[in-house]
Amino acid sequence: MNSFVVHRNGRPANTAELTPLAFAGFAHMTAMQIRGGGARGLDLHLERLRNASLTMFGQALPDDQVRSYLRAALDGAPADLSLLVTVYSPAGEFTVAGPEATPEVLIRTSPATDGPAGPLTLATVEHERELPEVKHVGEVAKTYYLRQAVERGFDDAAFVDRRGRLSEASIWNLAFWDGDAVVWPEAKMLGGTTMGIVRRQLERLGVPQRTAEIRPEDLPELSGAVVMNSWTPGVAVHGIDSAPMPEAPAFLELLHRAYQAEPLVTP
Repeated sequence: MNSFVVHRNGRPANTAELTPLAFAGFAHMTAMQIRGGGARGLDLHLERLRNASLTMFGQALPDDQVRSYLRAALDGAPADLSLLVTVYSPAGEFTVAGPEATPEVLIRTSPATDGPAGPLTLATVEHERELPEVKHVGEVAKTYYLRQAVERGFDDAAFVDRRGRLSEASIWNLAFWDGDAVVWPEAKMLGGTTMGIVRRQLERLGVPQRTAEIRPEDLPELSGAVVMNSWTPGVAVHGIDSAPMPEAPAFLELLHRAYQAEPLVTP
């Protein structure tokens, strides 16, 4: 039995069901790391899927139904794996769908990963995502700017909005350290689930946090930087454009400790 699956609505997907999706892009998703059969921040993942479905489709599946699909995908699977949930409308794109077009769920599991070890360097580019609050698919700009950054000798790209504020990176949230508090960028962006986990656990630990507009010219005043996503609560960033970022091992350790304090929850 194959330990890794592609499921549609809680059962193995066949070619006929998957083929139309290869040519469509009106969908949203969430990515999670399963460890010991459970996920950290499961409530945040379910909330993300629910809110995005309401935004894109005008309706959302019940959380219990989504959890049943997760359980089906994890049945007989390794205890540790990576999991991607994609929600789409059977009406496809370039159409106006009515309430009869109930959202459908595609789940893919794959080997577990913790992401790159780092440290990373980031090249800034002016870019603002459409519907930044939704983790939607088909974002060609993310891969385009990632590749452009690598061609320039960097590891990835960080986005600056039209007001000159840092917002997020290609597939990452940004977080900074000022020596006393964790600083989150103030700009329109996707609020990551790992970001949500870290923020609430830092609050529980009594660690100061603040939100501030951060522009490239402000970077020399900061004492550390990281990126985070479903893979990891923190990969060190040692440079953004020409600005070196100080090593901040205590900051990195703090983020990982906060993340590990979040309990694993089985669907």
